[in-house]
Amino acid sequence: YPDVHYDGRTMVLAYEYLGRVMLRRSQDGLRWSRPQRVDETGIWKKWLEDCPVEEQIGEHPFVQNGYECLSGGPPGIHIAGDTVYVFVAVGQNPSGIGCYFGRVNGNARRFERCKNNPLFIGASEYGPLDEEGPAANHFFDFRTISSAEVSRLDDRYYMLYEGVRGPAQGDPGDSQFGLGLARSLTDRIDGPWEKFRGNPILVDLPGNIGLGHADLVIVDGQTILYTALEKDKRSRLALVWSRKD
Repeated sequence: YPDVHYDGRTMVLAYEYLGRVMLRRSQDGLRWSRPQRVDETGIWKKWLEDCPVEEQIGEHPFVQNGYECLSGGPPGIHIAGDTVYVFVAVGQNPSGIGCYFGRVNGNARRFERCKNNPLFIGASEYGPLDEEGPAANHFFDFRTISSAEVSRLDDRYYMLYEGVRGPAQGDPGDSQFGLGLARSLTDRIDGPWEKFRGNPILVDLPGNIGLGHADLVIVDGQTILYTALEKDKRSRLALVWSRKD
């Protein structure tokens, strides 16, 4: 799950490897540096290392957990000035979005956790056990929040993210995917955020794989969204404002 941000000088690539977040850099998009792990990211058991409450993996009604801590998964990335922010999933059941930060050309192993982790959290419970359709929309981001796509507009940051409710009874793996929207309450990434009350956007549960891995592009004032509204298809959507006279 790669994500790239270009600040006009350096391309910084973030991707997941075994739950850990890795960074590479390039000047031309063809030749890339050796990978650096963002230190302390991954998925692990507490016998290896303890973790703060927000990174702990709780109980899910239909999943037997083999791990106890998560700070990683499919990442997001954004460059603000000389600082690069890497967004990760923190914890599961419930999950949240956290971040690490460091200098654009700095050593990723020395990146620090954001001071306001988690930036926000998902639903606090799985919800009705026998419901996996639109009536369960409120619980769409219970199990895992990840794949942050961040853009700045005026004095706010906006984030699209994947919310996974997790499997319903009898499902062989994760299911019930949704696309969430959040924004910062200030002009700082490492500050308070709020989720859109109408989440999940575009599609009701159960959704489909790829829906939450969205790409947002703003060109000449036009906002374009690429996502998977249907199975095996990538959709292109444009944000069009309707003006009421």
